[in-house]
Amino acid sequence: MFIQTEATPNPATLKFLPGRPVLPEGTAEFRDPADAGRSPLAERLFSVNGVSGVFLGHDFISVTKANGEWQHLKPALLGAIMEHFMAGVPVMVQAGPAQAAAGEAGAEFFEEADGEIVETIKELIETRVRPAVAQDGGDITFQGFRDGVVYLNMRGSCSGCPSSTATLKNGIQNLLRHFVPEVREVQSVN
Repeated sequence: MFIQTEATPNPATLKFLPGRPVLPEGTAEFRDPADAGRSPLAERLFSVNGVSGVFLGHDFISVTKANGEWQHLKPALLGAIMEHFMAGVPVMVQAGPAQAAAGEAGAEFFEEADGEIVETIKELIETRVRPAVAQDGGDITFQGFRDGVVYLNMRGSCSGCPSSTATLKNGIQNLLRHFVPEVREVQSVN
């Protein structure tokens, strides 16, 4: 098994590409070992000293470090990922209702009258923003819209990234304002 690694714009996060699907659909984020109970892979990665976050995408794994140098952490993480996939253990296990909500974003919020605007915003995020953000080992989802402000949930390598503010303001905000004149501003809800 060959696992590729890629740097992300967040120097504290590294993206691992195992060459096979990680999650068949959706994403999962684990911000601490206590959250990782529903993912044997995330649990294994948190067992590496210095790991502070794990984000699972369709075909990638993003790992965020709290401390240590990548040159020391990377071999242990590659080993953990390889051991996991070679053992044939599932990436996620069935979650009960309490576990299913762990690490997931809260309910969306917007006025019913803004439904059409929100659908346009969601479509733009889904088709133009999320694919680009996934390339950097993260994800971004719609959280809400109120008084011209779009609230987005940034996850994975995007969460805590030094360039995330520039991405929000110069990239996503400009894109949404161009196509949806009702949008004044974009903010992160992390």
